[in-house]
Amino acid sequence: GDICEPDFIKQLFETEKIDIVLHFAAQTHVDLSFWHALEFTYVNVYGTNVLVAAAHEASVEKFVYVSTDEVYGGSTDEEFDESSPKRPTNPYASSKAAAECFVQSYWERYQFPVVITRSSNVYGPHQYPEKVIPKFISLLQQNRKCCIHGSGLQRRNFLYATDVVEAFLTVLKEGKPGEIYNIGTNFEMSITQLAKELIHLIKKTSSESEMEHWMDYVKDRPSNDLRYPMNSEKMHNLGWRPKVPWREGITKTIEWYTENFHNWKNSEKALEPFPVTEPFAQLGGP
Repeated sequence: GDICEPDFIKQLFETEKIDIVLHFAAQTHVDLSFWHALEFTYVNVYGTNVLVAAAHEASVEKFVYVSTDEVYGGSTDEEFDESSPKRPTNPYASSKAAAECFVQSYWERYQFPVVITRSSNVYGPHQYPEKVIPKFISLLQQNRKCCIHGSGLQRRNFLYATDVVEAFLTVLKEGKPGEIYNIGTNFEMSITQLAKELIHLIKKTSSESEMEHWMDYVKDRPSNDLRYPMNSEKMHNLGWRPKVPWREGITKTIEWYTENFHNWKNSEKALEPFPVTEPFAQLGGP
C-alpha cells in the first residue's frame, strides 16, 4: 500500500496490532526533487500527515519520523545540533522539514509520543544505485567514469547501514518522546575524494593521472550544499556511536554490488549523471 492512501492506512491500523511506527517512506533523490517538487511535497508532507494522524488515532506507543541532516541547510564551519534552525535549500530537504513540523505538532498538541531523527548519508549493500556510492561503484565496475557534479569539493558524512540500524534500535528503546536526535558521524570526505577511493579499490591504481581518467566532471545541480556537519552528542548520551570503519564498510559494499547490481529494476537508468525524469502519476489526492 501507499502512505498517501488514507483509507488503506486507516484499515492497516484497524486490522494490524501496530504498537510502534518507524516512518522511513519518502521520496529522497535530491536531484529529482528539483524536477518533481510537487511529488516530493505530496509523498513526504501529505503522506507523513496521513500516517501520523492514523498512528495517533490508533494510540501507538512510539512514532519515529526519519528525517535528514539536509533540513539544516549547508555549512562550512558551524556544527548543527538539534536546536539549530532549519534552512533547507532544495525541495527534498524542504519537504522533510515541513513533515517534521506536522509530526512535532502531534507532540505539542496531543502529547503523542513522536521522536524525530536526522541522519548523515547512509551507505551499504542493497541501496538503489541512484545514490552516489552505489552509483560510482556500479559505473566503475562497468568500466565507466564517475560522474561528479560541479567542483566535487562538496563534503559528505557517510554512515554504514548497520550503524544506522543500531541507532534506530537505540532510539526505539531510549529515545524520549518529543525529542529530536542527530544520527551523525565525524567521518567526512569530498565527492572527489570518494571517487578516488573507489577508483583505487576497484581499478587497483594509486596513479593520480589514471584516477583522473575515471572521473568525469558534469554540470552541478541547481543547489548543492558544501557540508552538513552535525553534533550527535545527544545520541552518544543514549549509548550509541558508529562502529564500522570506512574501509570495512566500503569493502563489503563493493563486494555486494559486484554480485547483485543486475538484480535492480531499471538500474541502468539510475547511473545517468542526472535522473531520467518521468511524469508524476498522483495516486488519489489530498
